[in-house]
Parts: sequence; C-alpha cells; structure tokens
Amino acid sequence: MRVALLGCGVVGSEVARLIVENGDDLAARVGRPLELAGIAVRRKRERPGLPVDPDLFTTDATGLVSRDDIDLVVEVIGGIEPARSLILAAMKNGASVVSANKALLAEDGATLFAAAQEHGVDLYYEAAVAGAIPILRPLRESLVGDQVQRVLGIVNGTTNFILSSMDETGAGFAEALDEATALGYAEADPTADVEGFDAAAKAAILASLAFHTRVPLGAVHREGITEVTAADVASAKAMGHVVKLLAIAELVDGAVAVRVHPAMIPREHPLASVRDAFNAVFVQSAAAGQLMFYGRGAGGAPTASAVLGDLVAVARHRTGGGLGPGESSYADLPVRPMGDTLTRYHVSLDVDDRPGVLAAVATAFARHGVSIQTVRQEGHADDAVLVLVTHTARDADLAATVEELRALEIVRDVSSVMRVEGV
Repeated sequence: MRVALLGCGVVGSEVARLIVENGDDLAARVGRPLELAGIAVRRKRERPGLPVDPDLFTTDATGLVSRDDIDLVVEVIGGIEPARSLILAAMKNGASVVSANKALLAEDGATLFAAAQEHGVDLYYEAAVAGAIPILRPLRESLVGDQVQRVLGIVNGTTNFILSSMDETGAGFAEALDEATALGYAEADPTADVEGFDAAAKAAILASLAFHTRVPLGAVHREGITEVTAADVASAKAMGHVVKLLAIAELVDGAVAVRVHPAMIPREHPLASVRDAFNAVFVQSAAAGQLMFYGRGAGGAPTASAVLGDLVAVARHRTGGGLGPGESSYADLPVRPMGDTLTRYHVSLDVDDRPGVLAAVATAFARHGVSIQTVRQEGHADDAVLVLVTHTARDADLAATVEELRALEIVRDVSSVMRVEGV
C-alpha cells in the first residue's frame, strides 16, 4: 500500500518516522505493508535523524499525487491552496486521502466530500480537530445512531495556556502571551489562535458532523481572548468560575447554533480543570448522555498519532474493498444567528455611588426582557463597581441592554462583558 506524504514539517516528519519505524505493526494491522512512495516538500534539505531515504523527497507535489502507483495521500501542509488542488488531483487519480487541514475542511469541505464520493475514495480528517484526541470518529461513527444535542469544547491549546496562566498567576493577557511565546506554545504571529480563527474552523467541523448539516465557517460567531483582562479572570474566580475560550455547537429548536468566544464556566464543570495547552471536548447526546474527550490537542507526535489512525483505517478499507462513511449532511438544518442564541452575561459596571443607581440599571435590563440573577456591589468613595449576572436570554437582547447601560449618565464605564456557560 503506497503512501504519498504532502508536507514534512513538525507533523509530517513524525508521520514519516512512524510509518517507517512501526512498519511491521502497521502491516499487521492493515493486512498489507505501508510503503512511503514519496514526500512532497517546498525545498529539499537534509533532515538528520529522520529514517527516510533522501531520494523520496520531491518538490513536485502535483506529480507525486498524480502517479498511478499511489494508493493513499496524507496532506499535512495546511492552508487552502495548493492543498485543495492537490487533494482533488489525488482523488481524481483514485487515491484515498487523510488530511489534518482544519482550515480547508471548514472553508470548503463540501467540495472535498463531493470529490471523494464521485471517485469512490475515502476522506478522513481526525487530526484536523484536537490533535490526538479521538473526537471526530466518535461523532462520525460511534454516535451516529444517537442524537447529539450539544458539543462544548476547549480546542485551542495556545489560548488555554494563556487563560490558565492568567488564572493561576493573576497576569494580564500580554504578559501571559509573552510566556506562551517563550515556551513555544504561541506562534510568532498568534492571531489565528488568540482571535479565535483556529477554534472557529474546528467548531464548524464539529458542528457539521454532530448535526448532519453543512456549517460554513462564515456562519460561526467568533470572538478571541485579546480583550480578556486580569480583572475579568479575578471576577470569575470570585464567583467560583474560570475563563475559557469555548467552541460551542448546539441544537436549539430545530436549528444549529455555533459560536466561539471566551466565557466563564463553573470550576466544578469538567472543562474547568483542563489546564495549560491541553484540549477537551464535552459532548451531550440524547441516549449516551454526557461524554468527555481529553488530551493533547497539538504537537507533532500527538497529531501524527491521529493521522496514523486515519491512515490505518483507510488502508484497511482499500484492502477489504470497501469505504468508510462519507459526508452526512441530510438534516440540512438552518444555522441560527448569534443574536437569537440563548446565553447569559456577566456585566461589570463602574457607576456613581448614590441612591437610585441599582434601580436605573435594573430598569434597563427589564426594558429588554432580561432577568438579573445576581448582583454584587462594591463602593469606592464616589464610585461603585456593580457586577451583575443574568439569567438566560437572547444574545441580541443582552447586547442591547449593554448598549443602553453605556448610555446611562450614572454609568461611568461598562468595564467588562462576558458570557457565562456550563451552568
């Protein structure tokens, strides 16, 4: 079974090493040996310590995937192009594909699935979400007879490390980001992580699988963590909560709601204990109930583990003459806009410390049909800090309430607004 590898970076080099070093075990599991037939790279260079014949490296990726002797293609180069064109060319040539490309799957998964069906090949992509954690295949296969109701996850290790550091040390965002960069958890340009783009792509994939509906990346509401302050984290701690960047996909009244944003969750929630750069996904379904998947969400070896799992699966299918499950989008549910999504807010206000302030604030909430659950007030000379947590309401109504609060003469500043989840 001849394998073409596209990319030989951190993940690709681990995939190549595992194919070579675990060759006997993989052959026993597949029923036929797996042989590396070529590795496409941007430029040829020495890779000391990698147990691969240097003659396998090529800069002609298109030529590699178009070869008639290639059975399986592993794509770990990332991005939209040339990855999409290479995958489509491989499928047209009859090769099954294993990909770790979350951006491409979230952006244009429909094209890839259609091509896989047309050419009778597999498309597997476990490594695209949460690294080594097996979450996509349970959604795609193990829970296919159940009705998934909600998926709640920490799917970005960089942001989880930053927020964990802020919670443990009291540091601000910039300081925690510097620490993450120094330790290698954050890229030189961390925008995709800290602004939520990475998590949003993963949320789109999770939602599409969980609810049998194509959820385009553009339909995912996205907020990052750059505006999370040390005061937000301290306020969460005071109410027994912790701040996490959450990817949330849920089934609500026959529609799908998908969002990524920072939120406060109770410390007793299973996701609250997920620290550092680890990932975890919490799934709730009608029959199975609550399930938790936890582990390393990034890194060469963990991600390569997921790639090899997919590689063995599709190789077994080719050996046995069958295919795995393709895209399931039969439900075709509408995607609910963020404004209609039900959530709760934690709002911190700097207000005048005088009679009637609380009544005026409560009136603003009531005018938009938002009920207040708790209020905490701390006085500071002529100023006061008012901290309110709401009951569940439409996000649009909560946002409108906050805008009215900003306009009140007695409110000097709306210092913090954050959603509350997991209650």
